[in-house]
Amino acid sequence: MEILNTASKKILVIQTAFIGDTVLTLPFLQKLKEENDGYLIDVVTTVKTASIFEASPSVNDVILLNKTNEHKSIFSLMKFGKELQKNNYSKVYTPHRSLRSALLTLFTNVRETYGFDNSEFPYVFKNLIHYIYRSHEVERLFAFLENGDEYDLKSIKPELKYSDEVKNKVSNIFNKFDKEKTKIVFAPGTEWFTKQYPVHHLIDVIKKCTDKNNVCILIGSEKEKELCKQIISQIPSGCFNLSGELSIIETICLLEKVDLLVTNDSAPTHFGMSADIPVLTIYCSTQPGFGFYPYNGKSKFLSFDQLTCKPCGIHGYRSCPLLHFDCGEKLSPQTVFDLIEVMLNGG
Repeated sequence: MEILNTASKKILVIQTAFIGDTVLTLPFLQKLKEENDGYLIDVVTTVKTASIFEASPSVNDVILLNKTNEHKSIFSLMKFGKELQKNNYSKVYTPHRSLRSALLTLFTNVRETYGFDNSEFPYVFKNLIHYIYRSHEVERLFAFLENGDEYDLKSIKPELKYSDEVKNKVSNIFNKFDKEKTKIVFAPGTEWFTKQYPVHHLIDVIKKCTDKNNVCILIGSEKEKELCKQIISQIPSGCFNLSGELSIIETICLLEKVDLLVTNDSAPTHFGMSADIPVLTIYCSTQPGFGFYPYNGKSKFLSFDQLTCKPCGIHGYRSCPLLHFDCGEKLSPQTVFDLIEVMLNGG
C-alpha cells in the first residue's frame, strides 16, 4: 500500500501497543490536535488496534504496521520508514517504547522526534520525555505536550465517533434487555491468568447481582466465548452472553448505555473510561500503582494487597509463580458485590 498524504502540515504518532494502551492514547491525541491547530495527525498502529484510531475524531489517517510478517525484518522496516517519509511529517511522537518503534522513528528521517527516556533505544529521539512510573498512563502521555501539566486527568475522556451501523446494531441488542432493570456488564477474560479474577468467585458475584434483579451482560473477544459460556451455565437467569458478538467500537458504544462495568486490570477498564461510566476494576497480581487504573470520578478499584508477593509482574503470568494465587482467591465475592452495591447507589 502506498503511503501518501498531501497536506502541508502533518504529525505522526507511532503506537503499536496493546488494545488498552491504544485507548489511553486517545486523550493525548485529542490534546495534541488542539495544541497543533491546522496539523493533520496520522497514526502508525497494528491491525488489532486500527479500529480504535479510525474512530477517533482527532486522527486523519491510520497506517498499518505488520510486526509479525510484512514489516518484521529491519530491511522491511527501513522500507516502511522511507514510505512514511513521503508524507513530510514535521514531528513524530512515539509513546510505544519498543526497539522496533524507535527504529521506525529513526527511519522516518524526521528531525523533531519525541520518545520516552526508558525506550529500548532512546538515542534516536531528539526530545526525551521522562517516564514517571507512578503516574497514570494518560498523564505520562500528556508529558509529551506543551501544556500537558495543566490538563485535568479526570475531565478528559477518550473520544470516539460511531457510525450509524454501529449505533443501530448496539441499539437493537440493547432493546432486548428489560428497560426498567439495572444493567451490569462483566468482562471476565484477560490475556494473563494471574490478572483474571477467579471464575468461581465471579460466578458468585454475578449470582448475587441477578438475585437482586439486575441484568448481567458478559462481554469479551471470540476466544473468551468458552469462558463466558462456562460462567453463564452456572447462572439460573438474568445473565446474557455477548462475547465474540461485538467489535471493540461496538463494545464501547454498548457500555455507554449500561450502569456499571466490572472488569479485570485489562483493556475493558479503558473501554469504560471512553464510555465515561462507573468502572470497577479488580486487581489480582497487578496493582493500580502501575498507572492503568480507571480514572474518571465515577470509578473504583479493588485489590487484595496484604501479600509480600504482590505485584509479581507488570503484565501478569500464565500461572501463579507461587502456585497459590492468593491475590485473586483472597478477594472475596462478598467484598466485590458490596462495592458494586455502593457504586450502583452513587457511592
